[in-house]
Amino acid sequence: MTPLARWLATVCRLGEVLPAPGTTVGSLTGVLLFALVTRLLPASPRVVSALGLVVLLPLAVWACGAEALRRGVTDPGPVVLDEVVGQWLALAVLTAWRPGVPKPWVLGLSFLLFRAFDILKPWPISALERLPGGWGIVADDLAAGLAAALVQLLLLLLLS
Repeated sequence: MTPLARWLATVCRLGEVLPAPGTTVGSLTGVLLFALVTRLLPASPRVVSALGLVVLLPLAVWACGAEALRRGVTDPGPVVLDEVVGQWLALAVLTAWRPGVPKPWVLGLSFLLFRAFDILKPWPISALERLPGGWGIVADDLAAGLAAALVQLLLLLLLS
């Protein structure tokens, strides 16, 4: 199972081979996957985004935890599936509030806000990193995704 965990946690090894920081690669991959899936299945982006979380979250907790254990590091840089899940959550919340396929500028703003919260890790986001195993790797990104979505929703409400 270790090769599968490594392949999933590094998102098909993208986190290991691309020159950009892994967290940026993972976040961008999350945006691109979300955009692709919701455009391929546009009839129900809410359902698609929710099902994506149902599938991605347990996979991410397992794979990220297993790969961290294999590497002997708490949160290895090449492990980027946690960023994919966090970014997916940010976009799923937006899609739940505003049905339909997100416009490119919404995707871009979500990416920027998620990266800001993921980098800065204000409390309580930073505290979640202390959770054990894969949960510690994934939970802070889920919180960053939720924070990014809430800020973006507030901005969208103010602009409409």
